[in-house]
Amino acid sequence: MPSIDFEKVWQSILYNPKEPLLFNSGFFIWFFAVFIIVYSAVAQNRNARIYTFTLFSLYFFYKACGWFVGLVLLSAVVDFILSNTIYRVQNKAKKKALLILSVVINLGLLFFFKYTDFFIAIINDFSSIKLHPLNLLLPIGISFYTFENLSYTVDVYRGHFKPVRRFMDYLYFLSFFPKLMMGPIVRAADFLPQLNKPYFVSKQDFADGFYLIFSGLFKKIVISDFINVNLVGYIFDDPSRHVGLECLLAVYGYALVIYCDFSGYSDMAIGIARWCGIHIPPNFNSPYQSKSITEFWRRWHISLSSWLRDYLYIPLGGSRKGKVRQYVNLFITMLLGGFWHGASYNFIIWGGMHGSALSIDKVKMYIGEKLKINGKTFLMQALGVLVTFHFVCFCWIFFKASSLSDAKVVLNQITGNFDFASWKTIFSTYQNVLLIMLLGFILHGIPKSTEDKVKAGLAKLPLAMYVVIALLLFFLFLQMKTAEPVMPVYLQF
Repeated sequence: MPSIDFEKVWQSILYNPKEPLLFNSGFFIWFFAVFIIVYSAVAQNRNARIYTFTLFSLYFFYKACGWFVGLVLLSAVVDFILSNTIYRVQNKAKKKALLILSVVINLGLLFFFKYTDFFIAIINDFSSIKLHPLNLLLPIGISFYTFENLSYTVDVYRGHFKPVRRFMDYLYFLSFFPKLMMGPIVRAADFLPQLNKPYFVSKQDFADGFYLIFSGLFKKIVISDFINVNLVGYIFDDPSRHVGLECLLAVYGYALVIYCDFSGYSDMAIGIARWCGIHIPPNFNSPYQSKSITEFWRRWHISLSSWLRDYLYIPLGGSRKGKVRQYVNLFITMLLGGFWHGASYNFIIWGGMHGSALSIDKVKMYIGEKLKINGKTFLMQALGVLVTFHFVCFCWIFFKASSLSDAKVVLNQITGNFDFASWKTIFSTYQNVLLIMLLGFILHGIPKSTEDKVKAGLAKLPLAMYVVIALLLFFLFLQMKTAEPVMPVYLQF
């Protein structure tokens, strides 16, 4: 009989900074298999269900980023206490002071880990003071659970939501592992009431979850990782070595990489939640089909854009204080939204460009309404999709490039060193990548009605067919998978 290397098994259970737990890692298959077996056994008991899921979630977070799991626990304790105190206190001044305390603590933690070294670099660049960077590691998921904490406390303060009385309920919500690393940003008002409902997963829920999990894996492994390893990462590492056509293809490739990467993780998170009896709203809705930048932000990372709208744009005044103030508020919101993505000038520029574009789009809409210009013709809509997509791609250059100088190099290569005569060589070199990119754009264009029909068809299949489909898909993933799991783009900052 083959012997079991218990030391190796033990080491695989412990956190390894070189191999963080990701949805597309081999260890996750074992983790999820054990989780779903245990969870199914206790799912009919409310408390057992919550404790089991929370413990698995905390272990998932530990396996993903080590002892930073303590930050999730600390955040949960602080906001659970503050939200309940805010709810009980009658004095408005005290309520506001407690809310400010919650905001300061949450944003303080986020600022310390994410932006301290950035501002140290700014001080070193623009003054005679020379500070040593702290080289802080960024805890995975801190941006997402910070925003969830803030929205929860703000909603309690506004009287929109009654805080939960059981700490484990709140910890379950905050640490819910499917959405912990890359979202969606879930609202407590949508999530927590579901805890009190009996556990039930219909055939359609199971089919929807199956479709979302495997389509998410397909986006991540077959499309995103493949394009990133074989084109995008290779060219963006040193764009000066590549002609403009290669750089342009890399920009288009990155548009797919970040969409398939992020929406793939969101789909997996929503699908896993569906199997566990929790319904989370969709986070992406074919954003590259948008006919304007305003529409794009209604389709892209919906949970973030709605969060920025409700907790930043509207408190700034929204559109209530005149057109000019509305445009300024849009710009500020997107500028801060860009900064939320990472501590870099590039993200600030990216956010500023989107904020400017949203303001210009509002002006265009206003003028169009006044002049009664019909922008709904097929030609105008097609032109809108083309212009919006290329503007978004232009902004992605700054989002992806490791520095402002690298972004400038990419733009200089595209505009000044295009060399279209080399297209045959480039096509033969990147032929497989281009085919995957074509597949990615085709899948992105599939109407939601078609996806709904596929899900309805899956719901009619016997369990054995799910096993066959899953095995075939896993075989495909193994053929396409890179040697090591590729770190999600939103975890690289």
